[in-house]
Amino acid sequence: MASDTDTATPEPAPRPLGSPTLSSRIATALGRLFPRAVRKAPPQATGAADSPSLLRRRRSVDRSHSPLTRRILLLNLIPVALLTLGAVYLSDYEEELIDTELASLLVQGEMVAAGIGEVAVVGGETTVNRMDADAARQLLTRLVRPTGVRARLFSETGELLGDSAMLNEVGRIHVVPLPPPEMPVATTETETKFGDRISDWIARQLSRVDHYPEYIDKPVPTLRDFPEAASALRGFNASAVRSAGDGRLMLSAAVPVQRYKQVLGALLLTRDNRAIAASLREVRYDMLTIAAAALGITVLLSLYLAGTITQPIVRLARAADEVRLARESRPEIPDLGKRGDEIGDLNDALRSMTEALWLRINTIESFAADVAHELKNPLTSLRSAIEMAGHPNLDGERRAKLMDIVMDDINRLNRLISDISDASRLDAELMRGEVRPVELDRLLRDMVHHYAVTANQKSGVEVEYRVAANPPFVAHGHDGRYGQVFRNVIDNAISFSPRGSKIVVELSREPRNGPFVVTIDDEGQGIPEDNLESIFQRFYSERPTEHFGQHSGLGLSICRQIVETYGGTIAASNRRAPDGRILGARFTVRLPSASGRK
Repeated sequence: MASDTDTATPEPAPRPLGSPTLSSRIATALGRLFPRAVRKAPPQATGAADSPSLLRRRRSVDRSHSPLTRRILLLNLIPVALLTLGAVYLSDYEEELIDTELASLLVQGEMVAAGIGEVAVVGGETTVNRMDADAARQLLTRLVRPTGVRARLFSETGELLGDSAMLNEVGRIHVVPLPPPEMPVATTETETKFGDRISDWIARQLSRVDHYPEYIDKPVPTLRDFPEAASALRGFNASAVRSAGDGRLMLSAAVPVQRYKQVLGALLLTRDNRAIAASLREVRYDMLTIAAAALGITVLLSLYLAGTITQPIVRLARAADEVRLARESRPEIPDLGKRGDEIGDLNDALRSMTEALWLRINTIESFAADVAHELKNPLTSLRSAIEMAGHPNLDGERRAKLMDIVMDDINRLNRLISDISDASRLDAELMRGEVRPVELDRLLRDMVHHYAVTANQKSGVEVEYRVAANPPFVAHGHDGRYGQVFRNVIDNAISFSPRGSKIVVELSREPRNGPFVVTIDDEGQGIPEDNLESIFQRFYSERPTEHFGQHSGLGLSICRQIVETYGGTIAASNRRAPDGRILGARFTVRLPSASGRK
């Protein structure tokens, strides 16, 4: 029983009431250090997160063209479609041709009517004039038949005297002009051109034949069948358009036949719209040819334009997915910066963002390794001290020394975890912090005034402030974070400065509105040349005159992190005398000016 009691595990050392446990503080600090972005998700979560990218890849493989390509094609094809519709729908042009043809018939009718009035009228200026029907018919046939126009002559009583489409000598036989011998007559619709048939079908679908009265060709027409001829008997020129049964339009113009202002009859000229239809067909064919050429060019240019836009975007999207899903390797974003357009700017932004992301991930991983290493050292020492304190043969004096070691390690862990927590919180605040102009002269002057009182009382070190530049002293950043940087550097200089020495804080500026330069010079022992860069690493601390573990080694690392976040730099060097002797250390902080960031 005695041996069991002697070898029992001792109770843990008491901790102050109300303070958090060491394990909870470690968990809180590590939770702030490691964002969820770098934690390895379980397979189920990984598959769920990857599903949008996988769906996007499947859609890009399944579809022949992207939606953006279809939109570009649609928008570019609309003008070509409007051009095609304009080629098909030529109603205004057709009406102009009809009006021109009617005017031509009126002029031709006036010429024929004048000839009939001079030749085929019997009587004089002082006698009653009358029309010679036989002479008028012969003259009508000779004047009108070569033009392809059908002419009808009505007497002043409304009787049909002559018709150029009739052979009156042998009876009422219609005369139809035949085509030339070298052009065979098309007996069936299949013998006509396919394009002409389509054009005629389109013309019939778009024609306005329903808007015109029906044309009825009676064997023996009268004046009542042609109202325009009745107007001509009253001494007025008139015209009309009628619709034939086969889709053609019949154009007619009537003029009075008169002699010495006496109306002796009415001349009616009639012609169909075959010439107009042929003209419209040619115009449609030419416009459709142009539209087809424009369509081909538009499609090719649209596909080229869509390719120059969609293909780089698809490449960037796939590269972003590869970066997001990467675990071991580091995929690269394709370099499209030479394009010189918005996609090139997007590519540069993605490459910069990816580079910053990987740098941040590497920094977090390095910080995690450093944290684990720094926590393991005091934990190992603490474990060894506790194991030795539980030895049964240990006397009271040695047990008290071991308990002092335990308390020192606990305090060191406490201080280390607090600094780690502050560092992790600082990293998050820097990413979300607002950037605004900072008045450096006022900030440094107030800080040096505070140190001039406190530092001289505590450590006997004098702090002096100098200005070697002209105002304004407006920098780009955050006044609270810059104050933290200068406090850390000045505190570091005070800790290495002997009593009675001086620390000089000087504000200057590089020429041509360059960055502001703040130097902090001390009169200490200087910095080993091999450690001028190492002192800015996390958890680096080398203070021979102080007890180990009093500092976490994060102060200068935090300073560099803050300064580089706002686009500045911080470096350390040694001041030397002409003979090479070290006069002290110098920290140089360069901060961007607010005017240089506009």
